[in-house]
Amino acid sequence: MKDIKSILAERAVGSAITVKGWVRTKRDTKNAIFVELNDGSCFSGFQCVFDVAALTDSSKDALARTTTGAALAIGGTLVDSPAAGQPVELKANAIEVIGECPAEGYPLQKKAHSLEFLREIAHLRPRTNTIGAAARMRDEMAYAVHTFFHDRGFRYVHTPIITASDCEGAGEMFQATTLDLDAIAKHGSPVDYTKDFFGKKAYLSVSGQLNVETYCMALGKVYTFGPTFRAENSNTTRHLAEFWMIEPEIAFAELPDDMELAEAFVKHLLSWALDKCGEDMAFFEKRVQPGLIGMLDSVRSKSFAHITYTDAIAELERHANQFEFKPFWGCDLQTEHERYLSETVVNGPVIVTDYPKDIKAFYMRLNGDGKTVRAMDVLVPRIGEIIGGSEREYRYDVLIENMKAKGLDPATYWWYLDLRRFGSAPHAGFGLGFERLLRYVTGIENIRDVIPFPRAVKQADF
Repeated sequence: MKDIKSILAERAVGSAITVKGWVRTKRDTKNAIFVELNDGSCFSGFQCVFDVAALTDSSKDALARTTTGAALAIGGTLVDSPAAGQPVELKANAIEVIGECPAEGYPLQKKAHSLEFLREIAHLRPRTNTIGAAARMRDEMAYAVHTFFHDRGFRYVHTPIITASDCEGAGEMFQATTLDLDAIAKHGSPVDYTKDFFGKKAYLSVSGQLNVETYCMALGKVYTFGPTFRAENSNTTRHLAEFWMIEPEIAFAELPDDMELAEAFVKHLLSWALDKCGEDMAFFEKRVQPGLIGMLDSVRSKSFAHITYTDAIAELERHANQFEFKPFWGCDLQTEHERYLSETVVNGPVIVTDYPKDIKAFYMRLNGDGKTVRAMDVLVPRIGEIIGGSEREYRYDVLIENMKAKGLDPATYWWYLDLRRFGSAPHAGFGLGFERLLRYVTGIENIRDVIPFPRAVKQADF
């Protein structure tokens, strides 16, 4: 049995086929009954037309039980469609109701539903146009990620989800334990983590970077792509507690190499969305974010500008009255700053480099001025930062001092330090939040609508 996407592409007029899917709409007229099915293979629905005069008793009964959301199998002959907007349709002669969908209890009817409402029924929302299109884009962009790195000779490394190391040093980690902490608290006893499953405190990983660096130092060009977790108490449209990260790492590379890779990666992803996902992108353009396609096309067509953090701050300070958060040297750039740099100053994508060491992670390579590190953020119009990365600190003694300055115990990172003791070499990499990318290419504003089952503050349903 072929799916609707294949049927519409092949247009084998005259062939006898059976189509299976879920009912989007049903419309009755005097002479015909129109049923539109969708099976999720593409955005388009597939129209099936029943001649009222030719209906059998069993078909009449099945059509009477056909409601929005019901699962059907409809057989007939594929014919050219006289209606605009659909090349072919099914001249139907048989119908089976596979799964009924009682209208009185089904929350998805033929009307617009808010995305806020749909989050309350996350198990059903993939059947809607917006979330269904977002799911297909998620699949396409994941494939695009792997294609980009595979074609460039990178090796895919699966990094651990459970870890004892805090990559970012921020402490916003979910603990993973088998101890009965409630029982221990009732007895007033101190927690003895030597009795825990791993014999020490363990957490859900905030990043696969530190682990993937170990394979970079053996395989040269690697990347990891998997779930990460941050216990950041942020209830915004841009934050999730569980999200997916793409993190490449390249050996014998410095910051310019990292910037070049990041620019090529972004352009590849945008080109994939624009060139291979036309139907869903047309929907996002029309119903979600007008002007989306033109904006993405503009970004992929331009060379990314470069500016140092110091020069960026100087530019922002000249227009400080335009911002809620006042810019100053040493501040972490806010989204409003990032968007101003990309949308107003550059009018396109821009890479900001050489950030103050005090606002960046311990693993970033220190510059000769002792104040800045070889970090880079890729900023794009509408969302600001889309990629963050750096050249890594590969000098053993300097890395030790960086850890101590950040309040980290070097003994905890003994294995990471070994990379700087045994065959150390310059290397660089970056991270791209997959859901942030999906927000960008779909125009969907809330990050909770581009992941199947969002995990956020006070939200762990489904």
